[in-house]
Amino acid sequence: MVKGSKLIWYLFVSLSIQSVSAQQKLTANAGHSHNDYKQQIPLSEAYYAGMGSIEADVFYRNGELYVAHESGEIKPGKTLKRLYIEPLIAFFKANGNRPYADPNQTLQLVIDIKENYELVLSTLLENLKGYEAVFDQQKNPSAIKIVVSGNIPPVEKFNRYPQFIYFDGRPEEDYTPEQLKHIGMISQNIAHYSVWNGKGTPTPPDLEKMKTVIDKAHKMGKPFRFWATKDSPNSWKELAHMGVDWINTDHPTALKNFYLNNAKVEYSNPQAYTPYIPTYKSDGATTNIKNVILLIGDGMGLAQIQAGLSANFGQSNIINMRHIGFSRTEASNSDFTDSAAGGTALATGHKTNNRYIAVDEHGKLIASIPDTLATYGIKSGIISSGDITDATPAAFYAHQIDRTMSQEIAADFLNSHVDILVGSRRESFLNNKNGKLIQQLNEKGYQLKTTLSEFEKATSGKQLVLLADSATRKVLDGRGDMLKTSLQKTIQLLSKDKQGFFIMAEGAQIDYGGHANDLSYVVTEQHDFDRLVGEALKFADQDGETLVIVTADHETGGLSLLDANYRKGTVRGNFSSDDHTNIMVPVFAYGPGAQNFIGVYNNTEIFKKILMAYKLN
Repeated sequence: MVKGSKLIWYLFVSLSIQSVSAQQKLTANAGHSHNDYKQQIPLSEAYYAGMGSIEADVFYRNGELYVAHESGEIKPGKTLKRLYIEPLIAFFKANGNRPYADPNQTLQLVIDIKENYELVLSTLLENLKGYEAVFDQQKNPSAIKIVVSGNIPPVEKFNRYPQFIYFDGRPEEDYTPEQLKHIGMISQNIAHYSVWNGKGTPTPPDLEKMKTVIDKAHKMGKPFRFWATKDSPNSWKELAHMGVDWINTDHPTALKNFYLNNAKVEYSNPQAYTPYIPTYKSDGATTNIKNVILLIGDGMGLAQIQAGLSANFGQSNIINMRHIGFSRTEASNSDFTDSAAGGTALATGHKTNNRYIAVDEHGKLIASIPDTLATYGIKSGIISSGDITDATPAAFYAHQIDRTMSQEIAADFLNSHVDILVGSRRESFLNNKNGKLIQQLNEKGYQLKTTLSEFEKATSGKQLVLLADSATRKVLDGRGDMLKTSLQKTIQLLSKDKQGFFIMAEGAQIDYGGHANDLSYVVTEQHDFDRLVGEALKFADQDGETLVIVTADHETGGLSLLDANYRKGTVRGNFSSDDHTNIMVPVFAYGPGAQNFIGVYNNTEIFKKILMAYKLN
């Protein structure tokens, strides 16, 4: 049994450990603005970035504390009092007696003494006199914490200074319980444990050493900081994984943005889905095909596929496809294609200008796959998880010189050879400038459906499925199995025709997430699309005469992955753009003739390869 002061000591350490270990994800308030006085605007940049720790090196000269790294850098007026103490007092009072307006944000001022700690500390106490409520946490729990580092007193002299003066400890020191009360944090040079350069991950032995020293500090109930660390996003996230409490940085605004964007650049999957495992019986066979299912992940590049794979705990339908190629996506008038030119290339086999829908660069109409196949009695279905008049699906049934011409695109459907159309933005059809559009479509045999449940009840005939915009809301908002259900029903209806079918189904909102630089949006939409791929593969195995092609019209967002853990289903990314890039996109194929999609080729070749698969050219 522990008695007296020892009991109090154990309780103190226990509560401190709980406080440190209770920290969840780090925020900008975990930033330590190293050598802050070297910033263009000392204190202000770090303060407005929300740093929780701000460091200033000081020298004593003639009764003043000057802020400088070397004695030769001392300049008149550059005092600790003027640059840090007085502005902090003003901030504190303006925020209602706390360091930041947000009560959850804390602040410590780290004063690195370069020499003469006795003179520095006595002068510091003079500077703080009368402002104990600002700097003494015993008088005000929200007070700004003062932590002294560098040339500090020997541990046996700690008790000579007021309790609100804390010292920067070292992990190799064995402090008594009384001495530990004066320790504000534990710090050490990372070079003592590793030669890691901030890229990738440390070696397992080095990582173990670093985690051990962090754990030791936490067992003392103190937050831990490495100094001399590399200052980069990869280094920041690796240090956070190790469990450090303070992230050293010379770029407080960059660190703020790194954490500020966490919600949009990190994704953790709560539950995996199980991919379909193909039989491969017909994969790569040289037999004839009846059906082609073209699945377009709008904006989906390799990084989006990898993000989805990692977030689904290393499982994916797409990666089960064995025949893989790459498509070059350049438009006629730009190396950077948009969905209009990219969709047109896939739908017609022709390059065109950005924004053009199934017309060539001179505005001349070009036949799309459904038009060509219709002459052979092959029926077509077009599905999108977004606006059905948007560029990619529109390229398969409309012909316009600008992708924004939603009304004209909808009116073009009257002259198309598509048998089933499924997507949202129904007002472009129902409230079309051609007031008789729906009547004329009905006269051509189209059955109008406005909900998925109505569509599921259909038994035959041409289908115009115009959904409410809410039916194509993003997966994160509860769209559900709209894509899967639409594909299943379209296959069921078109399979009744002995001549075969062509279906294009688009995962439209992978692209939306890329434009929004929102990784959670991207990954959840990619997962929805990947489930669609699984449905197509399953049908191809059951049918034996179906070719499945999976590709993209372009990549969106310039996504790169900074961190991923497929064992935990987590991923972190970075977007270099909010627009399209001209990076090649992958092409995956499964079923008879899949081997013809291997290699690197222009996106226009996919159209030609599809016709070749049908043996039509």
